[in-house]
Amino acid sequence: MNDISDESIGTQARPDALSRAYAKITRRVLPILIFGYIVAYLDRVNVGFAKLQMLDDLQFSETVYGLGAGIFFIGYFLLEVPSNMMLYRLGARLWIARIMITWGMLSAATLFVTTPAEFYTVRFLLGAAEAGFFPGIIYYLTNWYPARLRSRITAAFMTGIAISGAIGSALSGWIMQTFDGLFDLSGWQWMFLIEAIPAVLLGVCVLYFLDDRIDQARWLSAREKQLLEEDLRRDADTTAAGSSADAFRDARVWFACLIYFCAVTGLYGIGFWLPTIIAELGIEQPLRIGLWSAVPYTVAAIAMVLAGRSADRHDERRWHVAIPAFVGALALTASVMLGDQPAAALAALTVATAGILCVPPLFWSIPTAYLRGAAAAAGIAIINSFGNLAGFVSPYAIGWIKDTTHSTAAGMYLVAGFVCLSGILVIVGVPTRNRLRTPD
Repeated sequence: MNDISDESIGTQARPDALSRAYAKITRRVLPILIFGYIVAYLDRVNVGFAKLQMLDDLQFSETVYGLGAGIFFIGYFLLEVPSNMMLYRLGARLWIARIMITWGMLSAATLFVTTPAEFYTVRFLLGAAEAGFFPGIIYYLTNWYPARLRSRITAAFMTGIAISGAIGSALSGWIMQTFDGLFDLSGWQWMFLIEAIPAVLLGVCVLYFLDDRIDQARWLSAREKQLLEEDLRRDADTTAAGSSADAFRDARVWFACLIYFCAVTGLYGIGFWLPTIIAELGIEQPLRIGLWSAVPYTVAAIAMVLAGRSADRHDERRWHVAIPAFVGALALTASVMLGDQPAAALAALTVATAGILCVPPLFWSIPTAYLRGAAAAAGIAIINSFGNLAGFVSPYAIGWIKDTTHSTAAGMYLVAGFVCLSGILVIVGVPTRNRLRTPD
């Protein structure tokens, strides 16, 4: 055993020890990150539930709501790359804590909104405050896990979206129904206040429990650190590190932006409008809408974990992204066509949500396979910021369509088209291996 070279340690001689070390990282790091993403996504899209009361209270149109929901992503877009570069320089622990605390305070401030201008301002500042959180975490995971494990880890992290939808939908509905009128505040105002508190508290916890790198983790033994760092070094040797400027010059990064824009159109089409769609099926009262909204997200959480494991097990990314996109687009279209049959429409909407939510985490395993160092921090932020512009376009377009047609049907067809296009682009632009290329 002593004559085994360092090169073989962890992959041949110490597979069990290495697996245990990664499991230890997962138990320590992933719960904090998942909970953070649950809170982030909840504070980002709970405006979709607030809409059920807020529009009548403040006399906002569907277009005003759509613009306010989407303008979050303008602030997000403008600060995304600078924020991620600050994280790269200052470390994830400090910067993620700053992000969480400031976004929590701004989310709570939404309860004071009375005019469209105030609504737009708070949403813009909330996006600016949260900028860098998601791409920062994706970059952070590259410092702890090799490429071969990132699909399942990223999928597990991004189940925060589905868990947030499942738990947050019921929670939001319960708060709005239970607290409505207490101390002369509407239910939607209480919702913004109560759901902002975890972000601030979690930001403080991050300062104490998160480490920036493996060598800083006091909860890992010296031997575990050696095994992990050698494994990550072998993984990194297959890809040259680059600068932030390299990311801007890389055509694969910009092609990935296009794919992600289409995928995110579906993500926020569901996130901002699911409560409204369910209400249009004839379900009344915020709590009931919240409970029914939890069903698609619960199924989606399970689907995301299974899809991530399958992608890593088969070492395949292209079809694992494309097939859920196609299924999600088809099922979303079916849910609209079955609008006069609530049970069938909800079943189709559940399949659509599962398919659409599976796409982003599996997509992220592709660009992180060829980006390293400062290029990774910048490239991930570029892709995420441009992709999330769909978070502005999607709700605003659907809101305008709903005001014009008095139905969300045409808006959902538009969303389905973009989701389908994301799958087509992956088939066209991603080869059978884990490297993006631009189309020939």
